[in-house]
Order: sequence, then C-alpha cells, then structure tokens
Amino acid sequence: MRAPVPEGLLAVDERFHDVGDGMWWGESWYFDFASRDGSVGGYVRIGFYPHQQACWYWACLVGEGRRPVMVVDHDVPVPRSSTLEVRHDGLWADHTVEVPFDHVTLGCEAFGLAFDDATDAYRPLVGERVPFGLDLEWETDGVGYRYPPGADRYEVPCRVHGEVLVGDERIEFDGIGQRDHSWGPRDWWALSWTWCSGWLTDGTRFHGTALRLDDVAVPYYPGYVQPPGGPLAPVEFTDASADLGPEGLPVAARVTIGDLVLDVAPVAFAPILLVAPDGRVSRFPRALCRVTEPATGRTGVAWTEWNQPQPEPNA
Repeated sequence: MRAPVPEGLLAVDERFHDVGDGMWWGESWYFDFASRDGSVGGYVRIGFYPHQQACWYWACLVGEGRRPVMVVDHDVPVPRSSTLEVRHDGLWADHTVEVPFDHVTLGCEAFGLAFDDATDAYRPLVGERVPFGLDLEWETDGVGYRYPPGADRYEVPCRVHGEVLVGDERIEFDGIGQRDHSWGPRDWWALSWTWCSGWLTDGTRFHGTALRLDDVAVPYYPGYVQPPGGPLAPVEFTDASADLGPEGLPVAARVTIGDLVLDVAPVAFAPILLVAPDGRVSRFPRALCRVTEPATGRTGVAWTEWNQPQPEPNA
C-alpha cells in the first residue's frame, strides 16, 4: 500500500520548483538515517543555488566509537537535466524518487575525509582520504508533513535499509530515517535555528524546527508528533535549549514538541563550516542523538542540527 500524498502537496512537488528571487534562493533535499540503537547513522544533503550556478553536496557516516567520515563539496557542477544526479572529481551520486512520497533510492560513490575529531571539519580539511559509498532506500513510515505557511518544505518519516561502504568496511543497514525537501531563500548567516527529527521505540515519530534572530525567538515553530498507526498531529516546537561544549558543540539539549518533552544526548557529530562570499561565518553542527522522555522512560534516536551564525569581527 502506497503512502498518501501529504495534504496540500502534489506528486510533482517531489521535483524541482520554479526559481524564486534572491542570491540565496535555493532548493535542497536531506536524507537522514540512524540505527535504532543510535550507534551509527548518517545523512546526505544536496542543495542547489540557481542564481549562483552552484550545487553543494554533503554526505557522512558517524557513530559511537568511530571516526566521522564526511564528503563536503561546494563546487559540484549543476546538472544539465532535471534529475538529482551529480558528478564531480571523486564524486558520483544520484537520488531517485521511485514513487512520490513513498519510496526513494540513493546511491553515492565518493572519497570522504575521516577525522580524528569532529571539530576538525571547522578547519582546513586535513583528514584521511577514504573511499565512501551509499546504496540506500527510504520507504515512507507514516504520513508526510507539510510546513505551515511561511516555508515551502515538507518532511517524510521513513524506514531506511541498504548498504554503506567506508574504507574496507561494509555495513548492512536497516534502521529509521527522515527525508525532507525545501525551496526558498535560506541565509545561513542571518538566522540561528534548531531542527530535530526522530523516532521512539514504540514507533512514535516526531519533528520540530525553532528559529531565532539575534537571540530572539521567531514566532514560527513547525512540528508534529505521529503515534504508531495514528494520525499526524501538527504541534509547536516550543523549547530548544542546549548546553554548549568546546567549539560550540552541544553536549546536551532538551526539546519540547507539543506535549513531548525529550532529553537529547548527542552521540556523534558531522559539522559543516559555512563561509559566505562576504566573509560571514556560520557553524552547523549536526548530530546523531539518543533521546529519552523523562516522563515515561521512552527512548529513541534522532538527528538534531543547530545553525550557529558566528559574531562578525569587530561587531
């Protein structure tokens, strides 16, 4: 049985959209995956910036007790066709919507950098070059969620299975994940935000995004909670507090998504350093996390990200 098309969307929304205005108008797809015990996971992001003729490609594998391996390329040639296949030096990847809102396949063959410490990604890339590959499928597990007016974006909770290759290691993967697709302006250096999406062991799915401008909350808190086999309930993401450690990496966090209050414990990071043409800098730590609901003892896993625009020099 195919997953339903989310309310307010069409099957064609899985494809490219008409280009809007502004240098940082872009269109991106994320693909997250995590083992159910939170020991290993990764993500892929492909982002297009038509006004700059630019494509950014990120892919990674992280886990408990393992070195993060990351593919980060901001100079990928923009594809000449309407597909999500990209090629560059040491990189091939394709992302195929087999059935809209139901089934996506992803292949990646690349060389990544393995780091002894995740924060090495914030410095000139000096990691060890290793072969990296993905052959994974995202199958919808529940109902997709369209953001409320204010953002063109949707989220799809998924089961993920397939194979991951890193160095001479081959990992047969079967876990959970989330994918999303957004289009519109995104100035990484103007807004800070927290984004969290995950799964609890009883099958509950959850997601939320909280924005801040100059440390003041922006009144836009999209989120949802979806019990196993039950309807998706749109809710607000009203709390996204975090304790920061060295170099701004969160060491602990708490999120409140509707009535769901979760303690978030990062397991492993795959951070990105973002430098704008005008010199502005943002740090973007993304983490595979374990989560616990103190009220019930339920546990689960999540991917969580924190966009952290840095103070401008002499500001």
